Amino acid sequence: MISPVHDIATLLQRPAQQALPAGLRRTLAEAASVAGSGEGMPDAVGVLADTLDTLSALGADAEVILAATLHGLPALQPALVAAAGKSMPGLADLLEGQVAAAQVWALHAEQSRGLNTEGLRRLLLAIVRDLRVVTILLARQLARMRAAAALPDEQRLTLARLTRDIHAPLANRLGIWQLKWELEDLAFRYLQPQVYKQIATQLDEKRLGRERYIGAVLDALRTALADHGIAADVSGRPKHIYSIWRKMQRKQVGFDELYDLRAVRIAVDDVAACYAALGVVHALWVPIPSEFDDYIARPKANDYRSLHTAVVGPEGRTLEVQIRTHEMHAQAELGVAAHWKYKEGKAGGDAFDRKIAWMRRLLEGAADGAGGDGTLAGELDAELVEDRVYALTPKGEVVDLPQGGTVLDFAYHVHTMVGHRTRGAKVNGRIVPLNHVLRSGDRVEILTSKEPEPRRDWLLQANGFLASGRSRDKVRAWFHKLDRARNLQAGRDLLEKELKRLGLHHADLTGVARKFHADSIEELYIQVALGDVGPHQVGRALHEEQRAAAEPDAVSLPVLRPPRRVAKPGKSKFTVQGVGNLLVQLARCCQPVPGEPIAGYLTRVRGVTVHRTDCAAFARLAATSPQRVLPVEWGQAGGGYEVDVQVTALDRKWLLKDIITLIAQEEANVLDINSQGNRASGRVHLRLRLKVADFGQLSTLLGKLDALPGVEDARRSG
Repeated sequence: MISPVHDIATLLQRPAQQALPAGLRRTLAEAASVAGSGEGMPDAVGVLADTLDTLSALGADAEVILAATLHGLPALQPALVAAAGKSMPGLADLLEGQVAAAQVWALHAEQSRGLNTEGLRRLLLAIVRDLRVVTILLARQLARMRAAAALPDEQRLTLARLTRDIHAPLANRLGIWQLKWELEDLAFRYLQPQVYKQIATQLDEKRLGRERYIGAVLDALRTALADHGIAADVSGRPKHIYSIWRKMQRKQVGFDELYDLRAVRIAVDDVAACYAALGVVHALWVPIPSEFDDYIARPKANDYRSLHTAVVGPEGRTLEVQIRTHEMHAQAELGVAAHWKYKEGKAGGDAFDRKIAWMRRLLEGAADGAGGDGTLAGELDAELVEDRVYALTPKGEVVDLPQGGTVLDFAYHVHTMVGHRTRGAKVNGRIVPLNHVLRSGDRVEILTSKEPEPRRDWLLQANGFLASGRSRDKVRAWFHKLDRARNLQAGRDLLEKELKRLGLHHADLTGVARKFHADSIEELYIQVALGDVGPHQVGRALHEEQRAAAEPDAVSLPVLRPPRRVAKPGKSKFTVQGVGNLLVQLARCCQPVPGEPIAGYLTRVRGVTVHRTDCAAFARLAATSPQRVLPVEWGQAGGGYEVDVQVTALDRKWLLKDIITLIAQEEANVLDINSQGNRASGRVHLRLRLKVADFGQLSTLLGKLDALPGVEDARRSG
């Protein structure tokens, strides 16, 4: 029950506050004396006191205790946050997480009949940076439920529904049984008072007889275990009304037919003793085979470990027996919270981080029950877990997306036809582009047209419209249904556009088609149209093919000395075979980029000039003086490579700003820019000199430039 605490001064004397450093306790007391006595809010102070007592019992650290205190007494926050300083680096996240959780409570209140509660639990997890916040939320909700009898009916029912839908399942997943059972019982008490009272009455009516029976069982067990040299603590196990009701519903049996109304627990020193004690129990009484569970060999998904068995005990009555080690018992009572108190000690660091990572995976489990076939070891084997984003529909329903999910992904996750008909979107009331990346908690409204008209450029990864493979599959499926002629033409257009941008539009696609397992160039076009092959992939394959073809036969190379790498002032590096001690520079006419096939030409005064092998100027020079052609290979790139890009677009406000911002986001550098407008057509032609890292970055950048609003063409020049 709520502790009799009605003022801040008494609150600060609670045992939980002893977890705080002495200096912080003094600062807290001084700030409290300035803030006042707490008169006018005795209920809030009482709930906070109970919350702190629960956290203390769970072994919460000083940061958690202080964060819970300051959330309950916000007037004290400025002084205490400043005083905590660097000694409590996690305090800000703990406070922020408690405030952010209010979003989930508000969404739950909006929903009717507790719909999509799993999504809300996941949203809570996503918006809380420090997962210790979950324990604070559970402890505070338990304190509120203990005091709920004094609330108005509607407010009490709302609190109970929130507990049933959010808090009790989270406590269950975390394995914090101390909180789970009481949260469930209190919610059940207020949501189904008649059923609760009926079961409570039946338990109370038979309490004396059950206690006498359990006493005799405990005596018999202690004697048998001692005879076999097994040191054990044997006790009766308390029963919880909600779990009794759930079992009655699940097994469709009456109150008197339940096996575990009479239950005992045996705690021993190690795992071997667990199985030895099991043998003693089964030798003492006849076991019921269907009621045996080994959660030591196969732990539950939340790391619960114990042996469960049911036997026909004295007087022919069924009896449930749980057997576990003392360590397992502590884990069962505290759950994951048992590990948090070691954060500052030797068990911290990587081990603690792995435990928290496991906890996150556990919370993201789809089932509410604590059971399941998954083991803790299996959870920890999955080292990489894809982060999720939890966005909201206008009605507050939660949509689960992969990290990087866009508004278009959101539309396809709501419904396939919603995605096909998408033409725009609003996020938090603001119009955004379809490739806008969502964050957890964003509220999304999809704007649709009457007819479904998905676009093929949604499938181009460089455009960033879709992050989810599931969404891309839905778009592909739409285009698969179109006739071959339309797919053929669409694929040809997409590929030609990409190759033109990269200056590869005269290349032969026959060899590349075979690389993508296409029987012909037409089949390659269809693969591109359906999104099975990206245009940028074809471009990269063409570069590799040309580079391989341009490499001279190793036998025919003049080997005068080992290859020497010579750097130009821009820090680009090349390997010039057979020649050393020469200046090497990129040709201005074609400006090759790492990854492209290249060749060198030995000039009279400027050293070796490096050209693309398909450069027209290089072809003329090679035809005139073939003896000056040198094999050149790319070495390690340093500061980047210069390339000219031309952009044609409809002239509009902020066009240049959008282009420069995109280039900066792609981590390329603008070295020079020139623009030429045409008033008659309303178009502008831009010529940019950029510095890029390699061919892959150039391809991605051109694709994103081409996708900007108003841009008609973006390609490499030269």
